[in-house]
Amino acid sequence: MSDQIQRFLFDDTNVRGEIVSLESAYAEVLDRHAYPPVVARQLGEMLAAVALLTETVKLDGTLSLEVRGQGALRLLMAESNPGGELRAIARLDDEAALPADSATFAELVGDGQIVITLDPREGNRYQGIVAIEADTLAGCLEDYFARSEQLATRLWLAADGQRAGGLLLQQLPDDSRNHDPDAWDRLVHLASTVRGDELLGLAQRDLLYRLYHEETTRVFDPKPLHFGCTCSRERIARALLGLGAEELRDILAEQKAVDTQCHFCHTRYHFSAAEIEALIESPDAGTPTMH
Repeated sequence: MSDQIQRFLFDDTNVRGEIVSLESAYAEVLDRHAYPPVVARQLGEMLAAVALLTETVKLDGTLSLEVRGQGALRLLMAESNPGGELRAIARLDDEAALPADSATFAELVGDGQIVITLDPREGNRYQGIVAIEADTLAGCLEDYFARSEQLATRLWLAADGQRAGGLLLQQLPDDSRNHDPDAWDRLVHLASTVRGDELLGLAQRDLLYRLYHEETTRVFDPKPLHFGCTCSRERIARALLGLGAEELRDILAEQKAVDTQCHFCHTRYHFSAAEIEALIESPDAGTPTMH
């Protein structure tokens, strides 16, 4: 399987991990947009990261990872859910010169912040924010966990425009099951030897064996991942309502209808003048149906 994530843990320690590999889902994202190579690589890291985070927090809902910057790369956004669906998008500043292909994450984004949003099916929405102070996306996410979750977390991410991969280790609160107090430092040291080409090219079990063949490692069954867009006519209608009645009627006066498309998957949605008026007059009545 080219697109999957696997959970693993180390017996008698308080350390757990996730490893992810992406190819088809990554290609689906890139096929929909003509991104420069340096941006395509960052999107790959975003996809790997959001998959790792979704499995780590065990969320029954949608997790989104959003990078908002002031540099040439103004927005990176990726979403994942427990069903293994992934999607992502990037937006560039058309007036800014794009840095070289070797530019780091921080050089591309400039000053900015990372927003992590947990949107459960039931319960309250949660949002965490961390400033971009590290050179890499992985480093920024490590900062987030250290400050917001108080959990020691390390990430290694890689992408080359065709494949993306990632590895996450997390230290859980200590308890009586941990019989190896030195495990965290040792396991992080071993993971730090991983190379980008190994994250992208080695089968997951082969990579875990390469890193941890002297450890007692328990690897769980892989979970498949795939590209999937959560857009719908209802969600698009709600977004249109956010423009306000005046702006929607201005669009109708000029275009006689409202045509829009999902930025992630390019699905097109058409709303007639009558449907837009019904939406404005009864915003809680549900999504207008095409006639």
